[in-house]
Amino acid sequence: MASIRRLTAAAIRARKHSRFAVVTAYDTPFARCAEEAGIDVLLVGDSLGMVVLGYDSTAPVELDDMCRHTGAVMRGSSRAHVIVDMPLGSYQPSDEAAIRAAVALVKAGAGSVKLEGGRSTAARIAAIAGAGIPVVAHIGVLPQTAALGAGFRRKTDRSALVADGHAVEAAGAYAVVLEMVDPDVASELTAELSIPTIGIGSGAGCDAQVLVMHDLLGLYPNAPPFAKRYGEIARAATDAFRAYANEVREGTFPPAPARDSDAPVYAISSQPGS
Repeated sequence: MASIRRLTAAAIRARKHSRFAVVTAYDTPFARCAEEAGIDVLLVGDSLGMVVLGYDSTAPVELDDMCRHTGAVMRGSSRAHVIVDMPLGSYQPSDEAAIRAAVALVKAGAGSVKLEGGRSTAARIAAIAGAGIPVVAHIGVLPQTAALGAGFRRKTDRSALVADGHAVEAAGAYAVVLEMVDPDVASELTAELSIPTIGIGSGAGCDAQVLVMHDLLGLYPNAPPFAKRYGEIARAATDAFRAYANEVREGTFPPAPARDSDAPVYAISSQPGS
C-alpha cells in the first residue's frame, strides 16, 4: 500500500489567497485530534515553554526540547505539514549555527522551520533556505525577545512592517507569520506579498490564522485577548479528576468484581493478520 504523503511547503505556498487554519501542537494525542479535525498545518511552537513546560516565557526552551516535541507530533499525525519553531539562541549566532539547528529539527521530523525577525533575520532565512530547508518567517511582535524591548504591544509602523515582509519574502521564506500587526497593515502586506500570511492577532485580512492550542481549548489561564476559546477542556478535565477522586474516597471505584469469576478482566482485541 502506498504511504500517505505529507503536505509540502510548496503546497502551502500555493494556498495564497485561500483561507486555512493552523494550530500549535506539542504531543501525540492532540496532534492526532487536530489532524482528524481537518487541520493539516501544525506548528510545534516554542510556546511549549509556557503552556507545556511551565516557564514564564519562551526563552528557556532548548533545541532538544523542540526536537523531542517535534517527534511526538510527527507520531500523532500522518498527513499534516509540521512547522517547527527555532528556539532563541539556535539561529542568532551565525548562518552555520542556524543551518545546524534547522537540520536537527528536520531530522526530528520537521517539514519546515520558523524563525523570528524581518530584515535583521533575512540572512539567516536565506542561509537555511539555501540549504534546502523550507522556512517560515515571523514578523510583528517577536515573543522570544519582546520582553526585552517594547513588550507585547501591537505593531503599527507601516513602513517597517512592509519592509520586513518584503525582506523575508526576498530571502526565500515560503510563508510569514504576522503577530499582533495592525490589521490594516496586515491586509496590505497580504495583498502585496506573493507568499501566504499567517495571522495571529492581526485581523481577518491574512491568508491563514494560527492559534495556540491551549488558548483555543481553554487549557491555559493567561490567553491573549485576541485568542478565542472554542472549548473548556481544563474545566472538563478538572471535573473528571474531581469525580475520580470522590469515587476513590467513597469506595465506589474500583467497582466490586463481577460474580462471574471466569469472565476475563481484560479483553485483548485481535490484530489484523493474527
